[in-house]
Amino acid sequence: MNGQKREDVYAGRLVDIVLKEDQRTGKLTRGTVKDILTNSSNHPRGIKVRLMDGKIGRVQIIIK
Repeated sequence: MNGQKREDVYAGRLVDIVLKEDQRTGKLTRGTVKDILTNSSNHPRGIKVRLMDGKIGRVQIIIK
């Protein structure tokens, strides 16, 4: 799953996100979702989330 649908992302889910400062390089950061910050049902660049450690970014990959 690519993280573009809000229904696929929920608190406690393990995901890879791209941080704002890493968008050019595409470097991914792995963590557990704490909060969902995107209100719309989908987003072409990925749903924006806050991880448990406080980092904020857009979901690129949902880890199963």
